[in-house]
Amino acid sequence: MIESHAAEQAMIEQFLESLRELPDAHAELDSLEPAVQAADRLDAKIDLHVAGKSIVLLVEVKKTVYPRDVRQVLWQFKSLHHGQYADAQYLLIAESLSPGAKELLRAERIGYYDSGGSLFLPASGAFVFIDKPPPKTLEKSVRSLFSGRRAQVLHALLINHEEWFGVTEVAEKAQVAPSTASDVLGELERFDWLVSRGQGPSKERHLREPGALLDAWAKQLATQRVPALRRYYVPGLKFDALIERLGQVFDAYQVSYAVSHEAAAQRYAPFLSGISQVRTRLLPGAGADTAMAELDARVVNEGANLAVIETKSAGELLFRQQVGGVWLASPIQVYLDLLRGEGRTKEMAEHLRRERLGF
Repeated sequence: MIESHAAEQAMIEQFLESLRELPDAHAELDSLEPAVQAADRLDAKIDLHVAGKSIVLLVEVKKTVYPRDVRQVLWQFKSLHHGQYADAQYLLIAESLSPGAKELLRAERIGYYDSGGSLFLPASGAFVFIDKPPPKTLEKSVRSLFSGRRAQVLHALLINHEEWFGVTEVAEKAQVAPSTASDVLGELERFDWLVSRGQGPSKERHLREPGALLDAWAKQLATQRVPALRRYYVPGLKFDALIERLGQVFDAYQVSYAVSHEAAAQRYAPFLSGISQVRTRLLPGAGADTAMAELDARVVNEGANLAVIETKSAGELLFRQQVGGVWLASPIQVYLDLLRGEGRTKEMAEHLRRERLGF
């Protein structure tokens, strides 16, 4: 139940107004027997008449709902299935419902409504499905999960997806505070992507659904602006010679970098017959400027064979791997970068995921 009774009643009223906006529909809040309300923690009973059909809606109201919460609600509704409301339509109202929660509810034919206006009502003879963007509160929460230091925790989990880990361990791998790691793990548990064992300080988690987490990250990135590129032309060097020379010069000047996109994917899992450009993440500084001058890299608008993405922190270079004397961004980062590229990069991304990631 939503902590504030007033907020709960406001959500129910908003839902009633949405029902009344349906064609040929009439909805009224009915009194719920106190015994049923107390024993089964139901929050409302609504009599709905639509398109000549009469439907009893039994409603549970919550604040924010993730897949883990849905499983609890399903158990609650199923306990009523053989009682006096066996023919009723069960429905969950929430301020915000995660995409995974909506999917679970639709699979179980349980209705739902959120403050963004999304409505699913699978009643016999009165099927209604309205899908709207998630409320800004949920959108902001999800967006923050896949950015900054919180994204470093996700990166650590995906790279080590076969392992069990405690909060302190994952915080060290992700180079974040234990409180940040704990917050992210809690969010992922709500999405039902983690499993846990043990209690207290010895509690450990395991990433049960790495594919679902990676898909969600890719989907979130698709809504964000692509990082700006600085384009250069390095004369006299073709692709293979350029990437080797880049690695030598950057290492000589102690530049923190990680080659990504097609150039890195080609080394992890060869796919294309020819690549014309090297794209690299680079931590700016005096050493980086000197290295670019050593390479004789010239700023251009067209015909670039080197593109640089300036990173804001060393955290963006986490889990890079040295392959053939060159630092490559992690396969996770390369996959996400390829999905935002042009041409055949999405095909290359799927090839990399299949051959190198395996989930």
